[in-house]
Amino acid sequence: MSETRVLIGFNSAKDGSVELAAKIAALLRENGYLPCVYGKNSLYAEKIGSEIVETPGICSFIVTVGGDGTILKWGKIAAEFDLPLLGVNMGRLGFMATLEPPEIERIPRLLSEEISVSRRMILDCKVMRGNGVIFSESVINDVIVSRSSLSKLPEYVVSCGDTEVSRVRADGVILSTPTGSTAYSLSAGGPILAPDLECIEFTALCPHTLFNRPMIFSDKQPVTVTVCHYQNSKATFSVDGGKGIPFLDGDILRLTRSRYDLKIIEAGGGFYGAIHNKLIMPIK
Repeated sequence: MSETRVLIGFNSAKDGSVELAAKIAALLRENGYLPCVYGKNSLYAEKIGSEIVETPGICSFIVTVGGDGTILKWGKIAAEFDLPLLGVNMGRLGFMATLEPPEIERIPRLLSEEISVSRRMILDCKVMRGNGVIFSESVINDVIVSRSSLSKLPEYVVSCGDTEVSRVRADGVILSTPTGSTAYSLSAGGPILAPDLECIEFTALCPHTLFNRPMIFSDKQPVTVTVCHYQNSKATFSVDGGKGIPFLDGDILRLTRSRYDLKIIEAGGGFYGAIHNKLIMPIK
């Protein structure tokens, strides 16, 4: 047990996250685990009482402290190294985080018992410009292609495989994983999907049409987006809430199923319990 390393990933900019990470590290040590930090979090190794590792691959689990944004960051590392991830929520909703701060005493037991894991599909996003690839990144939640501020509405062309399925003028389009269905897509009127489904959700943002509905695509074929600009309209794309990058006429955004999955450790209640507690209960 003493050789079981647990990587703690936290958002140091979030109030209280370093202090909570220190409490979790102490709890792990008391139960025979070796808490570790990596990357920028290594600056806090002494403060939270953790070992610095050069690669996450020598760890057995990742515990994140923060909101869903923290999980999105560390989730890509967890998927790459096939490490189960347990999230402690310090954000507002936290659909992917399965524990709240008062529940951290459960962490050693959740890691030591036969863990319950929810597998989440991930997408690979590439943007082609001319003959080259200008962008490549994994997607846990969603990809947004949207008009720039004060720009006129571009026309978005969405295709599945070799077939064009939508051509719409709108503020933008959202392409999300089932995990991302409870994020921006939900706010835009998209359906909530069980996170263990394997599909790609398409939702338009404020489409200028009388007839528009979200669509669900199979993950077996690539989904592409191009933009037809109108009167010098401008568009950007972003992945998992990241910084917007210019998306030009002729650019092709291509989404395919990744060979990696994200493994989220469940802590009871599951996805539908989170939906009930965080979306339905507050309005009762």
